[in-house]
Amino acid sequence: MRIKDSLFKLWVWFSGAAIISATMGVFLYLLYKGFGIVSAEFIFGSPKGIPLGTEGGIFPAIAGSLLSGLLSGVFGGILGLCTAVYLVFYCENETVHNYILQALRCLAGIPSVVIGLFGYSFLIVGLGISKSLLSASITLTIMIIPFISIRIKKALEETSKDQFIGSLSLGISKSYTIIKLVIPNALRYIMTSLGLGVVFAMGATAPVMFTGAVIISGIPSRLTDPFMSLPYHLYILVNEGLSVEMAYGTAFVLIVIVLLINLICHLVGNLEDM
Repeated sequence: MRIKDSLFKLWVWFSGAAIISATMGVFLYLLYKGFGIVSAEFIFGSPKGIPLGTEGGIFPAIAGSLLSGLLSGVFGGILGLCTAVYLVFYCENETVHNYILQALRCLAGIPSVVIGLFGYSFLIVGLGISKSLLSASITLTIMIIPFISIRIKKALEETSKDQFIGSLSLGISKSYTIIKLVIPNALRYIMTSLGLGVVFAMGATAPVMFTGAVIISGIPSRLTDPFMSLPYHLYILVNEGLSVEMAYGTAFVLIVIVLLINLICHLVGNLEDM
């Protein structure tokens, strides 16, 4: 028994060390390869040069990625939170509950390129919506809904079930309890889930490539405008062989933005504890 316990602890420590090493290795490698290209002109400038993108900056791509990620995060957050609340507190039919969970799991397993193709076929070809920030955000929302819903559902079940039952036993209405007690108590986990959903959407290439992203564009001023995206810009730089150095700089900026969004969501979620 002692040998089994020791081997299990060793496996746990080794797995944790491997994950931390892989994460730090990716970040440090991108820092080493991309930090030298990062400057004020690179961050706040527009793509220039011949071929386009070999000089200048990536600010339109940064703005486009942030806008598409935040919009899909808002849409997906509202739908995901409502779905999780229904599953945890309102759905009393076990068959319906299982069907919804199975649908979310199936949706989560669909490759992003297939979701992008669906968004293109349904929104752009079928409904006639232009290739734009709106169509890309809707497509990304479809991709991240199961990601957000399942995590928020787990958070609500683990943090608020006993308090919810206690509140109902005092005669307080279900809706009031959810809004005033359950959601605030689980806010940290909800914000973390939303942050992960936003960065998941920001890192997707295929959905925006089919539905909204273009090679060169300014900052979108309307939802119906096309936009540049950091992952798509990175894909073009590498796939077309335009500039590996600019690609590393773009990747470094993208990963820094991802870390900042996760940190901000974590801090916002902790405000309720202060």
